[in-house]
Amino acid sequence: MRRVVITGMGAVTPIGNNVQAFWAAMLNSTSGAGPITRFDASKFKTRFACEVKEFDAQHLFEKNDARKYDLVTQYAVAASDEAIQQAGVEFATLNRDRIGVIWGGGDGGVSTFEEQHRAYVLGDGTPRFNPFFIPKRIVNIASGVISIRHGLRGVNYTTAAACSASNTAIIDAFNYIRWGKADMMITGGAEASITETSIGGFNASKALSTYNEDPAKASRPFDVARDGFVLGEGAGALVLESYEHAMARGAHILAEVVGGGLAADAYHLTGTHPDGDGAVLGMRLVLEEAGIAPHQVDHINAHATSTPTGDISELRAIERVFGSNANATISATKSMTGHLLGGAGAIEAITCVLSVIHDVVPPTINTTEVEPGYAGKLNISTGGAVPRKVIYAISNTFGFGGHIACSVFRKFEG
Repeated sequence: MRRVVITGMGAVTPIGNNVQAFWAAMLNSTSGAGPITRFDASKFKTRFACEVKEFDAQHLFEKNDARKYDLVTQYAVAASDEAIQQAGVEFATLNRDRIGVIWGGGDGGVSTFEEQHRAYVLGDGTPRFNPFFIPKRIVNIASGVISIRHGLRGVNYTTAAACSASNTAIIDAFNYIRWGKADMMITGGAEASITETSIGGFNASKALSTYNEDPAKASRPFDVARDGFVLGEGAGALVLESYEHAMARGAHILAEVVGGGLAADAYHLTGTHPDGDGAVLGMRLVLEEAGIAPHQVDHINAHATSTPTGDISELRAIERVFGSNANATISATKSMTGHLLGGAGAIEAITCVLSVIHDVVPPTINTTEVEPGYAGKLNISTGGAVPRKVIYAISNTFGFGGHIACSVFRKFEG
């Protein structure tokens, strides 16, 4: 099977609207959390989130075209455009029948759905729906828009696997290329779910932090005082291609994808297995596919959403796979970005690649007292960014419904 490399990345996040800004903010321990500005949240239990700031989609589209797309698709286009530009791709010179898009998402255009439904319910009963209502709200539209934008006729679909959606998309893209069914894939994921129904729904399920007094300190992965996740939004995109294809067009290679592990908890509608059974299987599968032993992993970007049950489940799973006093340095970057749901795996994959490139593990902010039994046992980056050699980095993502996706990235060697 063929080697698969990464040649471009793009990001729109709560702490930076391109990869360079995102990485700089992350290394500076920046929190993206703040009071919600999208709607009046004064009556909600949670009144803060990690919103994308100062995002302008007008430069991405022809005049008035931005209105055709929900915010989630606008984020996806912005991130994919950056990734394609960094990769130096000239599609007109390539076989676009063998270039595709696999994109991850969960909610689709939820803000569009809410706006249109509200207008109908509060109106006089006459249906006056936007002609773009359906394509704006369906979850698969971002992959279609990216394809249309660049004339890419290869495999095209969206993975809907809740919070593991974009990591699943990356793994699928990796597989299509290494199996020889594609030469290049645009992959990643996006989410734009900071809306009334999302905040209200997650509040009803007691999943969100309610630390309204100081939102910047609300996301506290692995900390004994954690009380729920902080909702985030944005997009991450990666250009994957076969090693031969990248070399033939003279591309600069950033890193290599060497494995993907997909599994299921088969346990609960929303909760992870107490002992992390699904996570254990996913991590073991990804190590097996990469052909590496646990001690060879230098960095684990944990799913670590800052929920009371989810974080301890993941710590148990990591200990079961890697043992106590493992080599890997663990980071929980949702402490800064919040939880991007279906887009989380994409920006966390980018984080892993940057860690591999720059030999540094990002910090885990706000965590001051690690869960008893794991302080000093597992190496969590609670004191700031950790400079160290990073050859292999693993990204963990887990989703409602028990979906497990783990990917591994390697420092590129020709």
